[in-house]
Amino acid sequence: MMSKYTAEIFDVLRRGLFICSNSPDENNSKLYRVLEDQSTFEHLYQYFKQINYVLEQGNEYFYFSRVEQNADLERKLDNAFAWIDYLDFFKSFDSAFDVGFRFSPADIVNQLKNNADLKSKLENLSKLGIAKKNYSERVKKVIEKLEKDNFVALENEISETYKVLTSFNYLKDIINIIHIPEDIENEIPK
Repeated sequence: MMSKYTAEIFDVLRRGLFICSNSPDENNSKLYRVLEDQSTFEHLYQYFKQINYVLEQGNEYFYFSRVEQNADLERKLDNAFAWIDYLDFFKSFDSAFDVGFRFSPADIVNQLKNNADLKSKLENLSKLGIAKKNYSERVKKVIEKLEKDNFVALENEISETYKVLTSFNYLKDIINIIHIPEDIENEIPK
């Protein structure tokens, strides 16, 4: 039993995007409801598996994963380190930055005026290609990265308000997987 939305689901997920429960995009929300049905999910899981795509379910989001070679490990680690920097920046902006959080570029720029730690973290993002002339341009570039990778979505064009999508849980899961044993946490390398 294939869903009439199979092609749409494949088109979204094959581009490395997420299908989120709280997306302001009505089509994305509809696809989430389709995948949320366990029977449909199981059928599509088996269907996509035949073409080497693994349909994965996270905390209120869906995505594709693929079995990759160890040669891609370095690229994956670089990406993970970059996402740690992005998360650090946004959590420094507002510790409540999480799924469902709403913000605008102006909110972040205003915070930069009085928050030296946030300024420093924005400067650190320049190594990731976020080097523009002023704070406003840099902040917009950072937000564009999150929007492109489907972790935030523009909710209101007029007020330039963005919403953090449930796919943000994917980033949090990556960070939470990192385990630093307590006995070596405070050791200084020799």
